[in-house]
Amino acid sequence: MLVGLGTGSTVAFAIAALGARVARGLHVRATATSLRTAAAAEELGIPLLAFDDLAAIDLAIDGVDEIDPAFRAIKGAGGAMLREKIVATAAARMVAIADASKAVERLGAARVPVEVLPFARSFVARTVTALGGRPELRRDDAGLPWRTDQENLILDCAFGTIADSGALAAALSAIPGLLGHGLFVDEIDALYLGDASGVVRRERATSDMTLRRRTIS
Repeated sequence: MLVGLGTGSTVAFAIAALGARVARGLHVRATATSLRTAAAAEELGIPLLAFDDLAAIDLAIDGVDEIDPAFRAIKGAGGAMLREKIVATAAARMVAIADASKAVERLGAARVPVEVLPFARSFVARTVTALGGRPELRRDDAGLPWRTDQENLILDCAFGTIADSGALAAALSAIPGLLGHGLFVDEIDALYLGDASGVVRRERATSDMTLRRRTIS
């Protein structure tokens, strides 16, 4: 199987678990959504392929910042949402993993990050503001503009409660100079939600959202 590995603190646990399985003989190949995910996978001996040589993958595993009952999500706190969305779209199946605090009834408490071509920063910020957002340039610990692996900028955009995530996603995608955003409207197929007692699995294809709990041993 060819697996796309996401980016972030939750996915780090999945990468560690996968590395342990590989060490025990599991045959799997992976592609990474960020340079730091690639470094972590390589350190654990997970065979990696460059995504630019791949047209499709079998499975993507990634975390979320928020996710609603219809599997619409906000992602990008780790700054890799552009690559993550490409890998998720190329995957035959995408699985989101998260702790129970990330499940919400309506999206919007988390900011929607957008990756921006530096040349277009002010224009994109003005256009996002016209859509009802409040964009803020992401900065690093030194106070400098935070850069993605593509050397672009990120605007973290507060919209408040999002009434129509699909419409907002389309509007953001239409802005010239905005290269990608953290609204994942229809990419996620399944959710594994962890709490103190175990893991709840939800499948998009299950009409009544029946939950099956697997106790963590």
